[in-house]
Amino acid sequence: MSEISETASGGVVWQSSPPGSIYDYIRVASFSIGPDGLVEQWSRRAVDLFGVTAEEARGKDPVEAFMPADLRERGHRRVKEILDGKEWTGLVPFRMPGEDRPRGIAEMYVMPSETQTGERAALCIVVDVRALRRIETDLAASQAIFGQSPFGFLLFGTDLTVKRANRRFATVFGGEADDHRGRTVHDYLGHAEADRMTTALRRVLETGESVTDFQIIGAAPGARDRRHWSINLYRVHSGSGRPIGVAGLGIDVTRRHNAAREAANARRNLALLNEAGARIGNSLDLKATARELLDVAVPGFCDLASVDLYQGLLTGDEAPPGRWGNSHDVGYGAGSAELRRVAFASAVSDTPRTDEGHGADSGCCGPVPIEVGAVHRYPFNSPCAGALRTGRVRTVPGGEGDLVQSTLIVPMVAHDTLVGLVQFSRAKGSEPFGERDRALAVELAARAAVCIDNARLYRREHERALILQRSLLPPGDPEAAGLDIACRYLPGTAATEVGGDWFDVIELPGHRTALVIGDVMGRGLRAAVAMGELRTAVRTLAQLDLEPAEVLSHLDEIARGLGAPIGAQQSRSHKNRGPELSEVYLATCVYAVYDPVTRRCTFANAGHLPPVLVEPGEPALLLDVPPGMPLGVGGEPFEEVEVELPEGALLALYTDGLVESRDHPLDEGLQAFRRALTDPDRALEDVCDRVLTSLDTGHGEDDIALLMARIQGLPGEAVGDWQLPREPRSVGRARELARAQLAAWDLDALVDTVELLVSELVTNALRYGEGEIRLRLLRDRTLVCEVWDAGLVQPRRRRARDTDEGGRGLQLVGLLSSSWGSRRTPRGKTVWFELALPDGEGAAEPTVEQLLSMF
Repeated sequence: MSEISETASGGVVWQSSPPGSIYDYIRVASFSIGPDGLVEQWSRRAVDLFGVTAEEARGKDPVEAFMPADLRERGHRRVKEILDGKEWTGLVPFRMPGEDRPRGIAEMYVMPSETQTGERAALCIVVDVRALRRIETDLAASQAIFGQSPFGFLLFGTDLTVKRANRRFATVFGGEADDHRGRTVHDYLGHAEADRMTTALRRVLETGESVTDFQIIGAAPGARDRRHWSINLYRVHSGSGRPIGVAGLGIDVTRRHNAAREAANARRNLALLNEAGARIGNSLDLKATARELLDVAVPGFCDLASVDLYQGLLTGDEAPPGRWGNSHDVGYGAGSAELRRVAFASAVSDTPRTDEGHGADSGCCGPVPIEVGAVHRYPFNSPCAGALRTGRVRTVPGGEGDLVQSTLIVPMVAHDTLVGLVQFSRAKGSEPFGERDRALAVELAARAAVCIDNARLYRREHERALILQRSLLPPGDPEAAGLDIACRYLPGTAATEVGGDWFDVIELPGHRTALVIGDVMGRGLRAAVAMGELRTAVRTLAQLDLEPAEVLSHLDEIARGLGAPIGAQQSRSHKNRGPELSEVYLATCVYAVYDPVTRRCTFANAGHLPPVLVEPGEPALLLDVPPGMPLGVGGEPFEEVEVELPEGALLALYTDGLVESRDHPLDEGLQAFRRALTDPDRALEDVCDRVLTSLDTGHGEDDIALLMARIQGLPGEAVGDWQLPREPRSVGRARELARAQLAAWDLDALVDTVELLVSELVTNALRYGEGEIRLRLLRDRTLVCEVWDAGLVQPRRRRARDTDEGGRGLQLVGLLSSSWGSRRTPRGKTVWFELALPDGEGAAEPTVEQLLSMF
C-alpha cells in the first residue's frame, strides 16, 4: 500500500517503500537532454545538487554551463556520441554557473532516449561522489564495529527477531553468523531470562532510552556452566530518523562476576570472623558458647548447623575429651564416645532436627532425629566418627531427596584437645561449599573450641576454688555464749571468678567470742588461697587471746609476707628483668571480741566497712570504728573501740558485695541495708532473709558474706565472781565459794573436780602471782573457772621429777579439765580451765594410768 510523505523541498510524493531507503542517503538527481543537446527537463534533486533552478537550467548547454572550460571540448564529443546512441558512465567535475573553480565531482550515467517524434535525446542520472564516499566509509566503519568486534553483536528488527549477528556471537552460540537470522532471545536463554530480555528490548524500541549493563545469566549450547553477560541495548534509526531495530552488544563478564563473588565471599568471611570474635565466648558457659557459634553461622554462612559436645566434658569429667594427635588414643578420640547435642539452628522453615545433611545412605545417623539435649553415639564407620578420629574436615553430599545439598563436618579442636563436633549444612539451591568455606568453617569451629575449652578449664578451677573457699567457712550454724548467730554466704555467679570473702565465729576462753569478717581484694584461686591463709592465721592468733588491734597487726605482717619477693633462684630464670614480686595481697577485715558477762564488744578495723548496730527501738546506725589501712599495706597501727551492747541489740558484719554494685553507689547500698534492719525483733534467720531479698544481691558481681548476732548476755545468776585477799586461807575460801556456787547450779557432780582444780590455781596465784586474787565461775554451755592475779609471769606446764614433792598442779589441771590455758590482761594474767556440764551419768573419773602419768 502506497504512502504519502513530504520531500525536503516541501513537495508531496507517493511512495510504496518506507522512508529511509538507500536513495535517501545518495540522493540521486536526474535531467534530460534534447536532440539539440540542450537541457529539456531538470529534476528537483538536480536543483538540490547543483543549486540551479529549473528555469535557469532549461535551454542551456550542460557542458557549457556545468563543466570547466578545459573539459568542454571532450564534453561536447561525449554528448554527440550519446545523441548518436551510445551510453556513457564516468566521473565528471562540475561547477556552479558563474564560478571558475570546480565545486565537486559527480558520477554520471547517461542513457540515450527518443522523443515522441523519434529524434535522439538523452537521460542523465547524477550522483554526488562525496555522498557515495560517505556511504562507503559508513559501511566500512559499520563492518569494522559489527564484524570485527571481539564482543557479541546482534541487530534485532522491529519484530524483535535477529536481523544480523556478528562472528563473535556465532562463535559462542554455534553455527555461522547468517544461521542466527530470524531467531529470538528464547532460542538462547531460559524462559525467565528470555522474558526479561524481551521486555528490555521492547522498552528500548518504544522509548529510545538505552539500557547499559543489563545482566543476564545463561549457558552456551552444549555447556553446563552458567555464564554471566552484560548487555548494552540502544535503538537504531534510518537516515530519516525512523526506528528500524535495536542493537545489542554483549560482553561475557563471568570472570568478573566470579572475581566479584570471590571478593564478596572474602569480605563476608572476614565479617563473619570479626563477628565471631565479638560474639563467641562472651560467657563461660559451654552451651551458651555453642549457641553463639550457631548465631554467627546461620544464616550468614550456612542454612543449618548443629553442635555436639562430649558428654564427659559437660558432666565435669576430669579426663581430657580427646587428643586426636596421638594415634594410641581411644575412647573420646576413637569417635564413638557419647556426645550430647547442645545446639541446633536453621534458617529453613519446618526443618526437622536431624542429621539430614548426611543423607540416608551415608551411614551416619540417617533420618533418625537428634534432639537438642539428647545423648548419642555416632556409628564407628560414619563420617562423623571418622572426622572425630582423624580431626579432619569431612564434606558429605546430600542424598537424593534430601533437604540439604552438602554438609561440612568439622571437629572442634583446641590445643590438640578434641571437645566436640560442629556440622554446617547448605540447603538445595544454595551455593555449594568451596575451599574458602572449608577454611572458614575450620576457623569458626576452632574459635568456638578454644572458648569451650577455656570455659571447661575455668569451670574446673572455679569449682576447686569454690570448694576450697566453702571448706574454710564455718560449718553449719555457729554457736556462741551470749549470742544468737545467723550467717549467709552467696558466691558470685559462674560468670565471675571466686572471691576472697570469709567470716568466722571463734570461741575464746571465758565464754567470750571473736567475730571476724574479711575480704581479700582480687578474684580467683589465688584470692581464695590467700583468704584461707588469713583465716587460719586469725584462728591461730585468736587462740593466743590477743587484743583485736594486736591480731590485726600480726595479720598485716602475714599479708605482706604473702606478697614477698620471689626467691633468688626463681628470679635468675629472668635475667633481663629486675626483682619481681608475687601478687600483692590486700585484704580488709573487722575483728571483734564480745564478752557476754559485761556485754561489751571490742572492735578493730582494717579498711573494712563499719559494723551496723541496731538497738531496740532505735534506727540502725554505723558504728564509728576507725577504719585502719587494709591488711598488707603496713606501717600504720590499728585502733580499738569498745562498745557496750544493750540486751537484744542486733550486730551486723558484712562484705561490700552486699551493699555495692554497678547499678548503685556504696552510700545508697548502705542506706538500703540499714532500712532492711528496721525490724530487728524478728527471728534472726528471718532478718537475714529479709536483707538478702530487699537488697540487690542477685547481680553476681561479687561474693556476699553476712554475719549477724543478737546480743543476749549471760544472766547474773550464771556468773559467780569473788575477790580473795592474798593470804593462805584464801585457798580454802575459794573451795567453799566454788562448792556453794555449784550446789546452787545443781552441778554437784562437778564439786570434787572443781574444788581440786580451784585449789591448785589459787595456790599457784598465791605462790607465783602478785596482788589480789579474783575467782570467777561462768555457767553456760560449759563451766568455766577463772583465777586472776596481777602477776605477769605466765604459768608453764612441766613434768615433775620423781623426787619432787610438788610441780604437778598444772598436770592435774590438764588431766581433769576439757581444756585450760592462760592469757594476759591489762592488769596481769588469767588462768582458766573448762569443764563439760554433766549429762546425768556423772563426771568421768581419771583412770589409774592417767594419775600415774603425773609421776
